[in-house]
Parts: sequence; C-alpha cells; structure tokens
Amino acid sequence: MTRSTEDAPATAKASTDVRERILETASRLFYGHGVRAVGVDLVVAEAGIAKTSLYRHFPSKDDLVVAFLEREDAEFWAVWDAVSAGHRESAGDELDAQIGWIAERLTRPRYRGCPQINVAAEFAEADHPARMVARRHKAELRQRLDGLALRLGARRPEMLGAQLAVVINGAFASAEMLADRDPAEMLLELVRALVRASV
Repeated sequence: MTRSTEDAPATAKASTDVRERILETASRLFYGHGVRAVGVDLVVAEAGIAKTSLYRHFPSKDDLVVAFLEREDAEFWAVWDAVSAGHRESAGDELDAQIGWIAERLTRPRYRGCPQINVAAEFAEADHPARMVARRHKAELRQRLDGLALRLGARRPEMLGAQLAVVINGAFASAEMLADRDPAEMLLELVRALVRASV
C-alpha cells in the first residue's frame, strides 16, 4: 500500500471537517445577521480558513446559502419524522406533538424566525436557488399538514392544511415581535381552534 493510499481517509476526513466548519460558521452568521449582511470574507475570518478552501467546497456564496437552507431543512424534517413515528395511531396526538415542538422553537433564546422565510424575503428573484429551496420546504410542510388534516377527518382537508400552514408560518414570522406575550401558547390555541372548527 502506498503512502498516498494510506493518507486518503485522513485527507477525506480533513476535507469533510473543513466543509462542516465553513457550513457551521456560515449558518450561524446567516441566521443571526441575514444572508445579504454576511460576506464571504466574514465567513472565512470566523471559520479560520483560507478563502480558497471555502471556494473549493462552495464555488459561490449562493451555493453556501443553499447548503445552509438544505441543512436547516434536513434538521427540521428529522425532528418531524421522529415525532411522527411516535404517534402513528392518532393524528390528533401527532398534530399536538408536532405543534408542541414547533412552538418550543419560538421561545428559544436568539430565535429569529424560520430560516427559509427569512432567506426568501431577502431574494426577490423567483428562480434564485435559495428561494427555490425555501419554496420546496414550505410545499413539503403544506403536504404534511394536508395529510394530517385528512387523517383527522376534516371536512375539507386541503383547506385545514392551508390554514394550519398559514398559522404556523405566521408564528415563525411574528414570534420575535411578540416577545411580551407567549407565541407558543397562541400557536397551540389557534391550531386547536382550527381543528375543532374543521373536524
């Protein structure tokens, strides 16, 4: 075995570690300050890497923004799927549990809303790659809520799914502005009221 072959796994791990460090740093900065306010130079400085390393893993800032949103998307649905797996027998219990952990997010320190909504608001171009990731995320949310509404026996499942999506996204967007109240409690009450009126 040649030395270069022996070194390959270590080199691959180092490359993965650098990529993860860049993405972790960019994600923190993008979420905390907004995508347009954060330049590549700041990400490079905060991550402690060379600019060439950043461009090796992310050829453009847009690629980095997309990776940030895809990472947020994967984490969101991983939690959703875990909650869903624990409540397969009852759609009502699942909806309560899903809304429960979503509501908990609203009360986290330094919560700044939904990353997908935030980024979509920064890019007006409908075909911007980051906006397209955000749109897919919201379409997936709507589809899953429609499915829950159907399982709940709603008279008009698609209408209830749409209403739930509007309420949840509204909570994401306004929670920071409602610091003097309990956005989590308001979200739970609104969702339950919609379900009672629809089922």
